[in-house]
Amino acid sequence: MATGRKSIALWAFAAVALASFAAGVYFATHADDVRKAARVTANAATDSGAPNVSGRAVSNDADSGQSIELTEKDADAIQPAPVGEHDFPIEKTAVGSIDFNQDMTVQVFTPYQGRIATLSAKLGDDVAKGQTLFTIDSPDLVQASSTLISTAGVLELTSRNLVRLQGLYQTRSISQKELEQAASDQQTAEGALRAARDAVRLFGKTDADMDRMIKERRVDPILVVRSPVSGRVSARNAAPGLYLQPGNAPAPYSVADASTMWMLANVPESDAPAFRVGQPVRVTVSAYRDHAFDGRITTIGLTVDPSTRRVLVRSEIQDPRHELWSGMFATFVIQTGDPVRSLALPFAGVAREGDGTMVVWVTTDGRRFTKRTVKIGLQNDGYHQILEGLQPGEVVATDGALFLNNALAIANK
Repeated sequence: MATGRKSIALWAFAAVALASFAAGVYFATHADDVRKAARVTANAATDSGAPNVSGRAVSNDADSGQSIELTEKDADAIQPAPVGEHDFPIEKTAVGSIDFNQDMTVQVFTPYQGRIATLSAKLGDDVAKGQTLFTIDSPDLVQASSTLISTAGVLELTSRNLVRLQGLYQTRSISQKELEQAASDQQTAEGALRAARDAVRLFGKTDADMDRMIKERRVDPILVVRSPVSGRVSARNAAPGLYLQPGNAPAPYSVADASTMWMLANVPESDAPAFRVGQPVRVTVSAYRDHAFDGRITTIGLTVDPSTRRVLVRSEIQDPRHELWSGMFATFVIQTGDPVRSLALPFAGVAREGDGTMVVWVTTDGRRFTKRTVKIGLQNDGYHQILEGLQPGEVVATDGALFLNNALAIANK
């Protein structure tokens, strides 16, 4: 009896083991079919339009990428439209600074030594040609004025003497030799006076000023230094009481013609071959963001900075209204080739993924949008150039790409 029971138990255990083995073999050989069936079930549930966040339905299609279906209210804000074209100019940009046009800048020195008496112009003042900049108390002018007054007195004396001797000669009271000598003295005095007036005229004194000095017998020691050009005072190194020597640097004043300014930029050496002297440039500064200044390249450096690997490019900028100031930070744009017409999307129609990938959203019905990766190129006037990923005529979201990205991220959570 006990032996029979043991036999039945052994047979039962063997049957269970055999069934387990058979099941393991079946699942091992049909594992791929099982997984496929599971995926089909999951996709069927998703494609059935199971609502996700805010009534949106999400699908993951290997061929079309990730898609999202919007409610009618959300779809109205996306503004889908066919892919358009835009002209993208071939341009180079660089940053630099504004400076005075040194070719139109004059350093104003005093022509004679002396001590500064007064200053009439401040740094940044606009001055006209001939306007007084400063005055100096000049000992050379004192000497020249004294000579002028004395020669004028000699001429007056010799002239009266000549008139007197001419009367005596008529009465045969003097010889002809004495009369001729008096005439020679008078002519010599005239020449000395003309030379004295020319010497004083070099100090900027007018004929009226000299006539007044002669009449009043009073020396005018003040030398007036005037601006030789119209422009803006770009530097001032003068102070009352400062003793000046002709030509000694720094100049008391520098005056620049501010109708044109310089734009100094350092461009990468790789961009240097694209620049040519005479090319037009467009310059903008932060003080006038809505206004561009026109100019032309005047100089391209002949050396590359060994530290920065950049080349100096200097442009002359038109500034008739004197809006630019030396030292302003500026950006300049220069067109180096003919514009390229290409597929384009507004900035708001392109979104950047976390890994740097650029994506757009394509639609066929205005409600269901599919994310697609694109390659962008140039940027201009608020548009991205689309190099790859779209075809002409495809309808895309021209606005709200970032919104669609965020909606997809929420729906996938």
